[in-house]
Amino acid sequence: MSVPISLPSLYYFRHNNNGVAAMSFDMGSRLGAGAIIFALTLFIGCQAKEESESSAANTSAESEPATLGSMDEQYAWVGDLGDRDALPGKPLYIEHCAGCHEAQVYKAPHTTWLELMSPQVLYRSVTEGIMQSQAAHLSNEDKQHIVEYITQMRLGDPNAAPDVAWCEGQANEFSSLDESQLTGWGHDTRRYVSSEAAGFDRSQIDDLELKWSFGFPASTRARSQPTIAMGSVFVGSQDGTVYAFDLETGCVRWTYAARAEVRTGITLGKRGPDGIATAYFGDIIANLYAVDANTGELVWQTSPDEHHSATLTGTPAYAAGNLYVPVSSLEVVTAANPEYACCTFRGHVMAVNGNDGSVIWDTYAIPNPPASVGTTSVGTDMLGPSGAPVWTSPTIDVDKNLLIFGTGENYSSPADANSDAVIAVALDTGERLWSRQTFPGDAWNVACMMADNPNCPEEDGPDYDQASSPLLVDVGDGKTVVVAGQKDGRVFALDWETGQNKLWEIRLGRGSIQGGVHFGMAADGTTVYVPINDMNDTRNGEWLDPKTARPGVSAVNAATGEVLWSHLQENVCGEGRPFCDPGVSAAITATDGAVIAGHLDGIIRIYDRDSGEIIWSYNTTTPVTGTNGVVAQGGGMSGSGPALGAGHMVINSGYGLYNHEPGNALLVFAPKGTGSVSAR
Repeated sequence: MSVPISLPSLYYFRHNNNGVAAMSFDMGSRLGAGAIIFALTLFIGCQAKEESESSAANTSAESEPATLGSMDEQYAWVGDLGDRDALPGKPLYIEHCAGCHEAQVYKAPHTTWLELMSPQVLYRSVTEGIMQSQAAHLSNEDKQHIVEYITQMRLGDPNAAPDVAWCEGQANEFSSLDESQLTGWGHDTRRYVSSEAAGFDRSQIDDLELKWSFGFPASTRARSQPTIAMGSVFVGSQDGTVYAFDLETGCVRWTYAARAEVRTGITLGKRGPDGIATAYFGDIIANLYAVDANTGELVWQTSPDEHHSATLTGTPAYAAGNLYVPVSSLEVVTAANPEYACCTFRGHVMAVNGNDGSVIWDTYAIPNPPASVGTTSVGTDMLGPSGAPVWTSPTIDVDKNLLIFGTGENYSSPADANSDAVIAVALDTGERLWSRQTFPGDAWNVACMMADNPNCPEEDGPDYDQASSPLLVDVGDGKTVVVAGQKDGRVFALDWETGQNKLWEIRLGRGSIQGGVHFGMAADGTTVYVPINDMNDTRNGEWLDPKTARPGVSAVNAATGEVLWSHLQENVCGEGRPFCDPGVSAAITATDGAVIAGHLDGIIRIYDRDSGEIIWSYNTTTPVTGTNGVVAQGGGMSGSGPALGAGHMVINSGYGLYNHEPGNALLVFAPKGTGSVSAR
């Protein structure tokens, strides 16, 4: 699977007398994962089994690998409310909430999603939002207890406004939307930004310095892709607040409160005959929003999927007034319950009218709904094929009438030909044009990390998603190829017309459930830049051989597959940072003469295009005071990548999921001595 997600709170590991990790189910012993968060990072399938005796365990000087003895071992941050079993919200939750949110009830987000919300957002939903009628019989005190039990965080003042410095005067004024300057996810998955659009060139990279920062309040992760446009920075956040900052000063022009965390990017586009600038984005409980980019006022809201575990993780793509929305899910986690009938979700991409949110077409990775395929050893229904979620932004070529996306693993047996695949459809109708499976026989869900859980598919992984957006790269002589990267460490090129001709293939990473290509490659002309994660300690009971790891960035000729250079990043984490790693899980961004990568060790590194030499770096874990007075301190970077535009570089830092370092920092850089660079 792909996107960072929390483990089902219904389950936790205890070691039995033989030292074997055993799974136990106890509705009353729910472990929180919202403020206490475990995640299977983009594409991570953890498999907690008996410790493997890899050769690396003998050669590595590091500590022995360990399976999970407790869910707490996976959390990068833990709440401060003490023993969860003792909280007064526990019996209230079981009586009033579990019947829907722990069951397969459509339109009722599973508790694993509720745990990822902020307490303020969750409290608003039960007092004035969609759950108001269901919670009407509860006292305000009971509602507070339930919210704090679910999130493991103190509610505080539920009506508190965001702690920001509001813009005044000219700083509060937006410029018009110039669509020609929009880059990156939502518009171009190649993530290339010209020097003209970036507002600075290769010669000024050495002069980049921190201009301003923002500390997301009460947050442990910052993973929404920032967008630079209209003299502003648009970005989502962990508590569901979407911000429009003044690019020059960091003051806030407006905020919008979504129903849950916004981890997609903010896609800008023009709406209606008057070309009204509009911001489009999704939240983690599968709501899709259109907000006026000048005022922050809601235009429309819809849900592309009413499955209880559906989520929007990939940034919606925009073209000619329409949105193309990838849909993934958390059902891979809820399947860990042996009494859960696994599985019913299918990944899909939906075309939506940008004016009103109406559906134009909807194409599923698995064409037919899952059917009964038998029962498990404990009598639970099994359904399949299922899964094949779509985690990242689709790739669009309007002239070719083409949309391409990648899929993740099946959630249940039988594994079919649609998982771990690159799929092409017609942009105007959604009709499938071709499909190319890049890793066969991959079915996996979180039950596979537990000892003898009957819901684990017989294939048992290996969870090698095709989750980085496939790239359409022009290689000369009128020829275009599809370049795709996978979690097993391979990168390859396919013909765009049929997808059946593999033009070249190389292996740049060792690959694993925590290895290979994660969130996003970049391309500048015929050069493709490939980030590799390749963690040695996958936290699933095995320690992979460090000698075979290839964490870092490589440059590849898209026409031939020739490796132009590779920079292997040494581990500079030092002692006392157990969640620090040298690899690159986050998407990277290319510009003229350079490529920019945020690493899991918290350091932004800019590489020279021709040599791969590091020409600039910045340690985001250094605490700074944000424009809102909140300390902004970064951590491991995963998910979103750097945004460039109008003379600035903007990046989020801090992941706080699946053993990656937490952080809450939005950091904005500009070349020093350039004055009002965004006005250039």
